[in-house]
Amino acid sequence: MACASAFAAEGRAPGDGPGRAIIGAMRRNPSTVVVLAGQASEGLIAAVGRSMNVSLVRPEDPGPGPGDGIEAAAGALRRAAGISSPYVLVAADPLAAVAAEWRAMWEVSAQPRGGEAFELRAAEALAAWRAGRFELPDYYLVLDPAGLRQQEGRNAGPAGAAGPAAPAAPAAPEGQRPDFYLGPLRSVRPHRVAAVAAAEPAQQAAGLLRALGSLRHGRWWPPLDEVIDVARRFYPGALAESGSALAAGEPAPRG
Repeated sequence: MACASAFAAEGRAPGDGPGRAIIGAMRRNPSTVVVLAGQASEGLIAAVGRSMNVSLVRPEDPGPGPGDGIEAAAGALRRAAGISSPYVLVAADPLAAVAAEWRAMWEVSAQPRGGEAFELRAAEALAAWRAGRFELPDYYLVLDPAGLRQQEGRNAGPAGAAGPAAPAAPAAPEGQRPDFYLGPLRSVRPHRVAAVAAAEPAQQAAGLLRALGSLRHGRWWPPLDEVIDVARRFYPGALAESGSALAAGEPAPRG
């Protein structure tokens, strides 16, 4: 299954403002590029690597400097774009630091956290995206060993320049932690984010391959700045669906 990966699908190029149209041919990857989000064990990597329909791309070791993680993930995505295989699974994400800071911003702790760290990582990712160093993959596949740690969310309304401050809210049940991929990112394009709710590597590998085979076509991603804005306004709520439904790729309810 080859999927179109182009900003032309939205009528914009990286860095273009709203309403600025581009004219040109849509670039098509020879493969469906899927970012694997979450902690992937070596057992899972080995099991997936035995599939004839899946090629795996790992990032190079990132340097110690700011933005090096983004560049390593962007390089892995660029390599994936040139591989001829039904599916190319990339074990790196340029938005990984953004996702980590968004999760930390909403986790209940003794010291409430603001959104400064999230805004810093978001600015780094947006700068790299606007410079054309990466584009989002065709799909995200999220490893969710706890089984639906993400809550249904709702729009929290306008946020300040530094993003929303973490509220003093009751702790979520164990195994239900805010998650950038299954929350704000999935709310933007539900069909482009799927999850595998399993803990054991063999179960994860089987669920991952099933999820790849059930990925659905649909609208391409909006510009990344719109995705980040949704994340600023997204408020994690109560979990309202089963793990099997999420793993099957059904749209999450939106508040």
